[in-house]
Amino acid sequence: MVKQSGRPSRGKRGSHAPRATPKKQSSTANRPKKPSAKPAPSAPAEDLTPRTFRLGVIPGATPGKWIDIWHRRMPHVTLELVPLDVATQRQTLEEVDAALVRLPIARESDLHVIRLYDELPVVVASAESHLMAAEELTAADLDGEVLLTPLDDVLGPLAVPTVAPNFPPVATTEDAVATVASGVGILVVPMSLARVHRRKDADYRVLTDGPTSTVALAWMRERTTPDVESFVGIVRGRRENSSR
Repeated sequence: MVKQSGRPSRGKRGSHAPRATPKKQSSTANRPKKPSAKPAPSAPAEDLTPRTFRLGVIPGATPGKWIDIWHRRMPHVTLELVPLDVATQRQTLEEVDAALVRLPIARESDLHVIRLYDELPVVVASAESHLMAAEELTAADLDGEVLLTPLDDVLGPLAVPTVAPNFPPVATTEDAVATVASGVGILVVPMSLARVHRRKDADYRVLTDGPTSTVALAWMRERTTPDVESFVGIVRGRRENSSR
């Protein structure tokens, strides 16, 4: 008779489930969570209330391209053109939202001014004048000519060898052009004014060494509104959705 041993039999371990190995915790488990990014603030809604933007314009200024852009971008804001005289442009600025003015202009702290472009000076004379035979003129070419200076002159004193007329000053540039068209004297003005008052019996030539005239956009600081900023963006060539 075979005796049974007191030792347990060495059975196969397959009958016992393997011990589970504890999983290592991720090194990022205890890291504080980053706060989620805050959404960007939305742009304020555009004010579509019907209203009017009053733009002052001195004679000769050409805001046409800017007005066309304004009509496309701001159809709910009527743009009203207000004619200005250069002599009173500074005072009239208080009656408009902004204005195209001619420099110089008194620049106190209550005024914003942005230079836009310079205009060449031209000599206006009768279409039959010997001066019109040249393609352009210099101050020396005007030696001895009678120079008319209208009361609404915008260039000021000129360093040219001309003589003053023996009759009182004419009131307006338009009157001066009519006078020189008749063969009496010459007139020096910015090119845009010569174009505004162009006549068949008068012509003009660039005065190469004459003073230029600067056109600028100006407005009162206290009148800086979103509409003014929109117009500034237009004249500076900003795109419609660009930031100011």
